[in-house]
Amino acid sequence: MKQLVLDIRPDTPPTLENFVAGTNAELVATVSLLASLGTARQLPVRHVYLWGAPGSGRSHLLRAAAALARESGRPAHLFTAADIDDNLPETPDAMVAVDDVDQLGAEAQIALFNAFNRARGNGQSLLLAGPSAPLGLHLREDLRTRIGQCLIYEVQPLDDDSRAGILGTLAERRGLRLSDEVIDFLLRHGRRDLASLRTVLDALDAASLERKRPITLPLLREMMQHGLEI
Repeated sequence: MKQLVLDIRPDTPPTLENFVAGTNAELVATVSLLASLGTARQLPVRHVYLWGAPGSGRSHLLRAAAALARESGRPAHLFTAADIDDNLPETPDAMVAVDDVDQLGAEAQIALFNAFNRARGNGQSLLLAGPSAPLGLHLREDLRTRIGQCLIYEVQPLDDDSRAGILGTLAERRGLRLSDEVIDFLLRHGRRDLASLRTVLDALDAASLERKRPITLPLLREMMQHGLEI
């Protein structure tokens, strides 16, 4: 099998519409409100903190929110912890999104604390994300306290029935058919986050076209022997 079957097409840009909400409907509605209103002065809650396990969709939500804010005419800045040194933008009425707050360095923690302090005056709102509830963040105490005062949501993981339904739907949109045994194998033995499942589906789609074979468990096993990680 040639290596090209493992080439992955670029991911669809993250939006709130293509985030599979599951039990996170209220969270998605709040993020949408935060992003789409022209100024934080209109919001009942100014700052939001999202936390959840790796692969839960935290980064997707932040990227989608930043895109929605810009589409709605609201200034938006999106950062990972590594992007921040000793300052954050003071753009009036902007939404400032910061991912992986647990990885902020000492100067970046001060920058985020200062952003909290001036947010009321400049109309900014903060959308933050990390891997644990605020009490579990290893940050300076004053910043951890400020994060704890945000509106806090845990990004709830999808259950297996939801994952199976999503895989089937994604396959149908491509004109593919995934057998129950392929879906069951992926959920039992593979990485369970949606990004990884989409990556495997991309590879299966390419292999099916190249080899003119339906997507079956033997095809999946053959691809794994040639380097596909599930």
